[in-house]
Amino acid sequence: QVQLVESGGGLVQAGGSLRLSCAASGRIFSTYGTGWFRQSPGKEREFVAAVSRFGTWTHVAESVEGRFNISKDNTKNTMDLLMTRLKPEDTAVYYCGATALVASTNAREYIAWGQGTQVTVSS
Repeated sequence: QVQLVESGGGLVQAGGSLRLSCAASGRIFSTYGTGWFRQSPGKEREFVAAVSRFGTWTHVAESVEGRFNISKDNTKNTMDLLMTRLKPEDTAVYYCGATALVASTNAREYIAWGQGTQVTVSS
């Protein structure tokens, strides 16, 4: 099983940028499709971005398209989420996850999660 640890969250003003990182240990990272999800209080976990096992395919949610970019480096066992032009509605706990599938945008298909990192965007 892979273990995941997120970092890079924090407080930022609207319009600013943050880079989240997910560090993996355990099984070979290229075995997994990976992605970022977020969750606000009282809401379900929401898909943000996903990348395929070898990083050749990426997809982001419509709500963050043009602002967020996902990347994966299997040589370093890391996955990043570059978030630009942040909005207050982006405020949430962000989780990185791993799926045994080549790639997935469905949280139910993920088998491992990090502990989450808080992102707060002030207006």
